[in-house]
Amino acid sequence: MAAAARMTGTAAPRLAATLLLLAAWQGLALSGWLFQDVVPPLQTVLGGLASVLSSRDFYANAAITGAELLVALTAGGIAGVLVGVALGSSRFLSGAFERWVNYLSPTPKIILFPVLIMMFGVGVGSKMAMGSVSCFFPVAISIAAGVRGVDPALLRVGRSFRATRAQTLRKILLPAMAAPLVNGVRLGFGVALIGVLLAETKLSNKGIGFMIMEAYHRFDMPRMYALLILAVAFAATVNLLAGRAASRLGGQHQGTLR
Repeated sequence: MAAAARMTGTAAPRLAATLLLLAAWQGLALSGWLFQDVVPPLQTVLGGLASVLSSRDFYANAAITGAELLVALTAGGIAGVLVGVALGSSRFLSGAFERWVNYLSPTPKIILFPVLIMMFGVGVGSKMAMGSVSCFFPVAISIAAGVRGVDPALLRVGRSFRATRAQTLRKILLPAMAAPLVNGVRLGFGVALIGVLLAETKLSNKGIGFMIMEAYHRFDMPRMYALLILAVAFAATVNLLAGRAASRLGGQHQGTLR
């Protein structure tokens, strides 16, 4: 009952904010302040959405972007976990390298795209690499913080039972890192998606990013906005699911400690 009440309490403000945003969009579209179709009316955008969703071309390009994103998350996530565990469990490695990870993390990764093109070519490889580099940093930073946040008492209990490193990792560190890992992947997904789409807009003839730029160059604003809405909706859905998973895992871990 309490959970339902909380959901009801947050649903009304969200609905009001959504309606206000839609009204502002429609008002701006009909105001005549901007060039025609720069901000299309809502009914025109809905028509663009229907057209995009009924197009086979959209699903083919979405599959390409999805495959690039999946590889980027896998490669960047695994590298981030390994580096994060190393930085979080070793004072020497943390002192030597962690500040560089923190310095490079906010750097726009798009500046590395020319280097990635030279390394991986102009095909899907450079787009996957762009997403992997973007994903790596938030995962590594989150995992390093998660390892350092493990209760020292749990580690002492593991040592008292003469647990091996593998057992310590499997029984103590991994359960404690579940929530930080999900949070890291949650952040990594967002920047990896940005990296992949940006790379597709720069030099590509496939993918959602390419479709967005193609619609822009044709000044097909309803199609462009429809594609942007679908990309935002996809990212928001994944972020919501990952946030709920992180909250659930964090609650389970706290319950285990109690």
